Amino acid sequence: MKHRSILKYILAVVLFAVQTSVATAQCTFRNTAFNGGEYLTYNLYYNWKFVWMKAGTASMTTINTVYQGKKAYRASLTTRGNSKADGMFVLRDTLLCYTSDALAPLYFRKGAKEGKRYTIDEVFYSYPGGACHTRQHRRRADGTHHWEQHTWNECVYDMLSIFLRARSFDPSNWKKGHAISIPIVDGNSREKAQLRYSGTTVIKADNGKKYRCLELSYMELQKGKYKEVVRFYVTDDSNHIPVRLDLFLRFGSAKAFLVSMKGNRNPIASEVKK
Repeated sequence: MKHRSILKYILAVVLFAVQTSVATAQCTFRNTAFNGGEYLTYNLYYNWKFVWMKAGTASMTTINTVYQGKKAYRASLTTRGNSKADGMFVLRDTLLCYTSDALAPLYFRKGAKEGKRYTIDEVFYSYPGGACHTRQHRRRADGTHHWEQHTWNECVYDMLSIFLRARSFDPSNWKKGHAISIPIVDGNSREKAQLRYSGTTVIKADNGKKYRCLELSYMELQKGKYKEVVRFYVTDDSNHIPVRLDLFLRFGSAKAFLVSMKGNRNPIASEVKK
């Protein structure tokens, strides 16, 4: 994962409860957080020369579908920079994934236009003998293709399928400073990441409402040390919906705020009414 995008950092929010584990039962897990038909939207803001400006939008949709003849979830996420942001950094990302109805990853695709570069990543999953096998494909900006295959003795995830899985974990017993290791794959790599928990706080979204949120930091291993990439806030209820992200980027900083949610599975118990 040598290149980075805003979307990668936004999607870091979904990693807040993933624990590295030996692959069993085809990497399945119970789903308590969402139903098909959920739709989330966000506003994106850039800090440009000490001025915050609206830079675009992001949206995520999850539906019920069929993949290779079996029931599945299909999730898609897009980010779109506006004309002002395009003058600084062109951002056009589209992510797609399929998981089984028991949340085992099946397929992942990311098409990313970042600046003048356009790349495509794909991951095809299978589970022979209870292991996790991946076929990974990257189409580089120059049009060349790279393929590789791996069999892992633990479950691995892409940025989008992990969003669906992680939302069903229960962090209620975590203490401040609690850290979790995470294995993530893309078109040509497997990376180590870490999540650290910092407690709860109240966050105001772009829909004018306030929510009690879990505060977490997504850390990437860089030159032997973990570095904070994003600080994020998710609803402290059974939905675990991302409300705000503070992004630490190579070209500056950015924030994302929740605008709307519909089709949520559970009541939004984290909303602060006062």
